[in-house]
Amino acid sequence: MTKGKQLQEEIVQRRPFHSTGAEVVVGVLRTAAVIERYFNQLLMPRGLTIQQYNVLRILRGAGTDGLPTLTIRDRMVHEAPGITRLIDKLEEAGLARRERAVPDRRQVFCFITQAGLDLLASLDGPVNAADDAAVEMLSKEDQQLLISLLDAVRAGHRKHSRDNETRRPA
Repeated sequence: MTKGKQLQEEIVQRRPFHSTGAEVVVGVLRTAAVIERYFNQLLMPRGLTIQQYNVLRILRGAGTDGLPTLTIRDRMVHEAPGITRLIDKLEEAGLARRERAVPDRRQVFCFITQAGLDLLASLDGPVNAADDAAVEMLSKEDQQLLISLLDAVRAGHRKHSRDNETRRPA
């Protein structure tokens, strides 16, 4: 298969991409979707979505201090406009709990439960293996290069977002 044609054939696109940038964006999005499906197959039998798994990992990392709901939302890999519903489902499943902060009762802190910790512990090995398997076709050097390239793209988008915010009229 010729260089640059693999993605086109994979998504059955007859015309060439209008630019290299377009091919990069579609390639990143397609790759993310492929990896997400791979992880869904691991998590779904345990009754978790990728977003719920992400929340549980964030809460585990917070330890006994817990985290405010909006902090969790901001740390998530995927945007979660429905963070309250996401935490509702985790709470209903007994994997997380919420408490109102004292003295500011408007703020809600979220915590992982022992059941949530146990579930994550049972998934740690399979998820670590899946992480490695998702990129095993790349050498360690290529993995490091990919990390650097993706970091650069995200940093560029953060800068672009900040620049746009400073240009908005008040």
